[in-house]
Amino acid sequence: MSDADFKAISDIAYSEAGLVFPPEKAPLVQSRITRRLRQLKITTFSDYTAFVNSEQGLTERKVMISSLTTNVSNFFRESHHFDILREDILPNLLSRARAGDRIRLWSAGCSTGQEPYSIAMTLLDMAPDASTLDVKILATDIDPNVIVTAKRGYYDERAICDIDEALQKKYTETVGNGRKRGFQIKECVRNLISFRELNLLSEWPISGIFDVIFCRNVVIYFDEMTQLSLWPRFEAVTAPGGWLFVGHSERLSDRLDTEFIAAGPTAYQRPSPANTII
Repeated sequence: MSDADFKAISDIAYSEAGLVFPPEKAPLVQSRITRRLRQLKITTFSDYTAFVNSEQGLTERKVMISSLTTNVSNFFRESHHFDILREDILPNLLSRARAGDRIRLWSAGCSTGQEPYSIAMTLLDMAPDASTLDVKILATDIDPNVIVTAKRGYYDERAICDIDEALQKKYTETVGNGRKRGFQIKECVRNLISFRELNLLSEWPISGIFDVIFCRNVVIYFDEMTQLSLWPRFEAVTAPGGWLFVGHSERLSDRLDTEFIAAGPTAYQRPSPANTII
């Protein structure tokens, strides 16, 4: 891969998805794009870059972005966020839901589904009647392939080891045996979630606002300018008193002019009208 090829691919990744690949990431980019060359039977990187820059290559751009992103996720990752969700957030939201309010949560960058399923399990564990309430979880990701996996809700034994044993028994079903043994997320959990493909840098076809947003380990791939433009958009769809969770290595910049207030480790809250943190 020449420097020109790397720049062409990096430019597309940035313009399409906000992904930043510094020069030291060239070996990673080359390794992942090489697979696409083999699959498409294209012989050179320059031919590939010409293809993805052409009108005929618009679909391949999405595939290229998918191949360049790292979809690593675990159930109940960064467990302190789920402690806050269970102890500080859901009791109030569930009281409101039982009074007839609309409650919405968003997993932005849901990858293969572990995050939204963790949210749904936490919710159901506190409110077995959640299906009768106006409570829904939106789960989105730029990669259509991981959305397919997430919707399926099927995981191997290694993946579900992060789920508490009691929750495993409640919300997963064993499928198959031996080497073919897997675990299916139960329908009552899956029914709480709507999975959608969404590029965070594009328009958001979203109606209403959210009480809780998880956007974790997503913006670390963006440059500062892109991050600074993204957080106010999240604020605009966060309800007063609502929460935003970010990844362990992410922070809202001091340069950012939003209402979000630090309310825990990598947790932020938009003040309610009383300007108090729950």
